[in-house]
Amino acid sequence: MTTARTPVPEAARHLGLRERKKIKTRMAIREATYSLIKEQGYEATTVEQIADRAEVSQSTVFRYFPAKEDIVLTDEYDPLLEKLLRRRPADEPVLESLRWAVHEAMAMALTDNPAHERDEMILRARLMVEVPQVRSRLVESMSVTGRLVCRIVAERTGRHENDLEVRVYAMGLMGALMETLIYWVEGDCRDDLPELIDRTLATFEDLPRR
Repeated sequence: MTTARTPVPEAARHLGLRERKKIKTRMAIREATYSLIKEQGYEATTVEQIADRAEVSQSTVFRYFPAKEDIVLTDEYDPLLEKLLRRRPADEPVLESLRWAVHEAMAMALTDNPAHERDEMILRARLMVEVPQVRSRLVESMSVTGRLVCRIVAERTGRHENDLEVRVYAMGLMGALMETLIYWVEGDCRDDLPELIDRTLATFEDLPRR
């Protein structure tokens, strides 16, 4: 639920020059995509136009993003979720860790230019909810994130990550967060998203340890 940023994220500054260049290229592609979508809409925006605006080749765009939908869905903070979760104490309830990790990721995404980043976050959220191709891809993406949460839940509860209860619990959380995003967009993004996430997580109980 975070958004793309033009500057290199603080969490990525420890990376080598090659990796930082890759991040900057991905960000340039996303920045070009958002700019074009604001001008002419999602459907009218082509990969050829994105490549031209970002000053890269079309093959470079596809090397970083297999499909146009992935440009909207992927950001530099998605891979950090697992790292953020693993920063928390091993005996901390999963819901508390997840709440902290989501809030931390959102705070990191809005550090440099809150007004600008919020505008892009809203645009990205609207695309996820209102564009069928993006929404379909989002479901696939959240299933991958769900497997990550499965691993964390399994470690915290002494269960196997493929246990039915673990899988249902993790995917239930992912589905709830997706519904929260839809609710936020349907409300014209006026509500405080972190507060909505807190309300969502409050409807769950922690899965007991085995």
